[in-house]
Amino acid sequence: MKIHHFKTNESGLNRFFGTLEAKIMEVLWEGPEKAIKEVQQRLEQEKAVNFNTVMTVMNRLVEKGILQKRMEGRSFLYCPVLSKEQFIDTQSKELTHELIEEFGPLVVNHMLDALDEADPVLMEKLEQKIKQLKKEM
Repeated sequence: MKIHHFKTNESGLNRFFGTLEAKIMEVLWEGPEKAIKEVQQRLEQEKAVNFNTVMTVMNRLVEKGILQKRMEGRSFLYCPVLSKEQFIDTQSKELTHELIEEFGPLVVNHMLDALDEADPVLMEKLEQKIKQLKKEM
């Protein structure tokens, strides 16, 4: 599954999703699988939201390959295809590869410049990864 629009002016899941999509995903990532009505009721604790709107957005997330649904009794149950961690890992990897493919050394330089603000643990992980890649060459 590929997210086609990454929004740099947003934060968190809103970089990948619309506002309602992100809220729905957060509810579903809490587990276990849920029916539309359950999701709508959870969202309504924060702000009124129409059942049909929630249904439409959830079914679009199924079409995009982000959610899966299955029939149980007379209703559908929905759950994410990937865990939140897997989703973020997949999307950040895809985004990084696209940036490097399109802008090459410039992106790598900017990533290295950003390490000035990184914590020492991240720096150590980067050093270990570079050593590992050199050994594999």
